[in-house]
Amino acid sequence: MSKITYCFTLAELAQRISAELVGNPQHQISALATLQTATQKNLSFISNPAYKKYLASTQAGAVICTQELADAISTNKLIVPNPYLAFARLTRLFDSSLQVEVGIHPSAVIGKNCELGNGVSIQANAVLADNVTLGDGVVVGAGSFIGTDSSIGARTRLLSNVSIYHGISIGEDCILHSGCVIGADGFGFSPSPDGWVKIHQLGGVIIGNKVEIGAATTIDRGALDDTFIDDGVILDNLIQIGHNVRLGKHTAIAANTVVGGSTTIGDNCTIGGAVAIAGHITLVDKVYITGMSMVTNSVTEAGSYSSGVPLAPSKDWRKNAARFRHLDNLATRLIKLERLAPKDE
Repeated sequence: MSKITYCFTLAELAQRISAELVGNPQHQISALATLQTATQKNLSFISNPAYKKYLASTQAGAVICTQELADAISTNKLIVPNPYLAFARLTRLFDSSLQVEVGIHPSAVIGKNCELGNGVSIQANAVLADNVTLGDGVVVGAGSFIGTDSSIGARTRLLSNVSIYHGISIGEDCILHSGCVIGADGFGFSPSPDGWVKIHQLGGVIIGNKVEIGAATTIDRGALDDTFIDDGVILDNLIQIGHNVRLGKHTAIAANTVVGGSTTIGDNCTIGGAVAIAGHITLVDKVYITGMSMVTNSVTEAGSYSSGVPLAPSKDWRKNAARFRHLDNLATRLIKLERLAPKDE
C-alpha cells in the first residue's frame, strides 16, 4: 500500500473545528506537528502556557490557539476556545490507520450462520466462530478471533490479535487494540479438601458504544451476570477488569490498574496508573484516584483521593519506614497521656 498523503486548506480545517481563521484561507496543510518541529506544510497548536516560548520561532504554517495568544503568533491562526480539543478532533483527518481494504482476506475463517454487515474488513488469519454478527464497517484485524454468539457493532475496529470469547456484545464505534482479551474466565474458585474447585463463569461481557480498550488489557466475563462497560469508557494498556465489574459512562482508567471483581465504578471517574481497587466495593460518580493508590473501601462522595507514600531520598524513606512500624505503639501511648492530662475546668 502506498504512503497516504493529505492536503487540506486552512479554510477546510477551520470549518471542521468552527475556528476563526486569521490568515490565508488557501494555505495548504499536509500534517500535524509540534511547535518545535513544524514546517510551513504543518499545523500546530498551543494549549499549555509552558510552550509560549516557541511561538516566536515556530515555522508552522498555522497554529491553533486561543484569542488571548493570537497576538503572539505571526503565522496563520485558527482561533478557538479550546485548542487541545480542536487538535484532538483534527487528528482523525490525518490518521492513516483508518484506511483499510474492505473485504474478506482469503486466509480468514468464517464460521456457520455468521451475519456480516456492509463494508466489513476481515484481515489475514482472522477467525469468526459460528453465529457471529458484525455491523456495517466493522474491521477485524489480522489474527483476531471472535467467539461463538458474539456481536460487534457498526464501525468498531479490532486491531491485530484481539481475542473476543463467546457470548460477548460490543457496541458501535469502539476501538480494541492489539492483544486485548474480552471475556476470559473470571478468577472464581472455591476451596475444597482436595484443592480448588473451578466456578465456571456463566455470564458474558457487554461493552457500550465509543469505548476504547488498550493493548493487552483484559476484561473478564461475569460469573452469573455480565461484566458491563458503559458508553464512552476509555481504558489504557495492561489493565485488568475483574468479573462482574461495572464501569460507568466516560470513566477513564490509566495503565496497570487492577479492578477487583463485582466492583462498581460510577460515571465520569478518572483512575490513575497502577491503582489497585478491591472487589465488591462501589465508587460513586466523579471520583478521581491518583496513581499508585490502593482502594479497599467504597467511596461515597465525589472528589479526589490518594494513598501511598511519595518518593523521597532513600535515607529519609528508611527512617520513616522504621518509624511507621512503631506508629500503633506511639498512638496508644498518646491516648494514655491524653487520659492522664488534667481536664480544663
